[in-house]
Amino acid sequence: MPDTLPKLPTSRDPRLDFFRGLSLVMIYLNHVPGTIYEMFTSRNFGHSDAAEGFVFMSGTAAAMAYGPKLLHGLNWEGMRKIWGRAWQLYLVHLFTAVWAIAIVSGAALWFGGEALLTRNAFKPLTQEPLAFLVGIATLGHQLGYVNILPMYAAMLLATPFLIRLGQRAPMGLLAFSVGLWVLTGMFRLNLPNYPFEGGWFFNPLAWQLLFSLGLLTGLALRRGERFVPVKSWLIWPAAIWLVICAIWVKSEYLMGTLGHVVWQLRQWGVPFFLVDFDKTFVSGPRLTHIMALAYILSLPGLVPAVAASRAMAPVRLLGRHGLPVFAAGTVLAIFSQAVKEVHPGGFAQDSVLILGGLGVQYALAFAREKLSGKGGGNKAAAKHPPTPAKSAPEHRGAPSQFQANPAR
Repeated sequence: MPDTLPKLPTSRDPRLDFFRGLSLVMIYLNHVPGTIYEMFTSRNFGHSDAAEGFVFMSGTAAAMAYGPKLLHGLNWEGMRKIWGRAWQLYLVHLFTAVWAIAIVSGAALWFGGEALLTRNAFKPLTQEPLAFLVGIATLGHQLGYVNILPMYAAMLLATPFLIRLGQRAPMGLLAFSVGLWVLTGMFRLNLPNYPFEGGWFFNPLAWQLLFSLGLLTGLALRRGERFVPVKSWLIWPAAIWLVICAIWVKSEYLMGTLGHVVWQLRQWGVPFFLVDFDKTFVSGPRLTHIMALAYILSLPGLVPAVAASRAMAPVRLLGRHGLPVFAAGTVLAIFSQAVKEVHPGGFAQDSVLILGGLGVQYALAFAREKLSGKGGGNKAAAKHPPTPAKSAPEHRGAPSQFQANPAR
């Protein structure tokens, strides 16, 4: 998998923050369905969406933040920081879930929003409330739009071992990750739900492939290298596949034709996770689309300049404070869904909900930036966009910029 940012021994590369911030914006737009704004998110131009990109970048950031602490082997200090982050994600998930329950319950109690209790896995709240509470606490029951953090927390538990394997044998980590993805799809492996049957919507056993590709990218960046080099014989297929996917999702004719091809492949016994569009198992079309997109966006040239520009500073700010911004965006998205349910409104109301919600998230990130004393930290980077390093020795200690704010 290609890297998304070059090695910077003394300054924070703006591209990681930029793409994480952009993903957060698109996730918020997608989590308030039924507005015109969701038409402009990445899922309308291909088979993957912002979630796949964010998980890949989270793996990259995790490798850059935690890799140096594990460079000489597994140790308690490095593992403690990673597992402490997993615990933090669990607590944030509970916070967002409780607020989602409160918002939906309030809408049903006082504003005639009872229909909200029939969607997004809220039904057990009224039918089996005790089992519902057990499921929320144990992660066996995850509400719609409030279900990505458990997957990431689960992957962080394995991250010290994945990083160490990637440091010692990058191709070994790639083989292990791909093999686990294949086994997961072949046998439909997943973590169990409760009280519902089935498994997690964001299946960690499948999504670990994207996360591991990000880890390999980040570990290569620590060495001043690319995990996948810039080659014309890779650029052209990736670009062509992105164009095909963009047309595919827009053209009814192509959607019907290629959809029939997918159906025929399934009739011939091709495993579903290779040809279907299943998000839970990160199926083939979704996986290849995000890999091609990451590769093209990692190329030097226009993208680094845009990511580092002064105009994109607000987006980078959101990316630097990914976890609190994501948590706030999740709660605001559920609130916006409740408002649209009890008062459908129109474009003006949608604009207030979307732009106001993004404004609140930006204000939160701005306040955290000021309180942490990091205001203006990327001004120098904006004036001097980074260029890929040819080669550099492995750093034995991570710069403070890389240690701060690891992946969401």
